[in-house]
Order: sequence, then C-alpha cells, then structure tokens
Amino acid sequence: MLMPKRVKYRKQMRGRMRGKAYRGSDVSFGEFGLQSLEPGWVSARQIEAARRAIVHEMKRRGKVWIRIFPDKPYTKRAAETRMGKGKGPVEYWVAVVKPGRMMFEVGGTDPDTAKRALLRAKYKLPVKTKIVSRDVPGEA
Repeated sequence: MLMPKRVKYRKQMRGRMRGKAYRGSDVSFGEFGLQSLEPGWVSARQIEAARRAIVHEMKRRGKVWIRIFPDKPYTKRAAETRMGKGKGPVEYWVAVVKPGRMMFEVGGTDPDTAKRALLRAKYKLPVKTKIVSRDVPGEA
C-alpha cells in the first residue's frame, strides 16, 4: 500500500479543501484519465482497490499511472476513550483530492477497454469522478 517512507512531522491538522486543482488536472501520460469532480480524502486502501480494478480489467496490458499519493496522516482516537490526553495515533494515510485533479491515467490499450477499466475504478473511490480523454492539439 502507498505511504510515505518517512515524514518530518508525524501528525497533521485536517486542513481545508478550498478551490480547484489547476496543477495535475490534464491527461499528461496516458490516453484516458479519471478526473475528480469534488473535493475529498482518498485513502491508500481506496487507491490500491482502484488500481487493482484497472489492472484486472485491462488484463495486464497497457500501462497505468497513479497521479495521487497518500501523504497526509489520518489520526484516530481509540474507541470509548475520554477526552483530553492528546491526539490519537496515525490510523492510515490519505491523499487530498481537489476538483479537477487527475487521479488515474491509462494508456497503451484500446479506448473501449480503457474506459471500462476506469469505470470499474470509479466505483471504488469516495469522490465523484469523470472519464476524460487526452486533447490532441490540431484535431477538431
């Protein structure tokens, strides 16, 4: 599962997800991509589940690019614990996703298979997404 090798600070504040993603919002590597339409946190397990769905549908042909990385620690207190006594330990890692962010890309396979694979991955994710294709310059 994806997670940072090491971090400077063990725990982070939750933060806010305002605005749109302008960086990382184009299909840069493959021919088709899965783009986020709303803000949210995507856990490392959800990223892995979506990746597996894509690879399984494409039958290991073509290539998959994961464009998000879970670098934010999600902490959780133990159940039935009294208030105070500090912040809980890190439970898992999440990637912060803003609207417009390209989450996955696929290439090297026919369009029908690529779209089917991304549709399978779409169901594994907690944010609304859409399948987009690469804009080829010069084509109308």
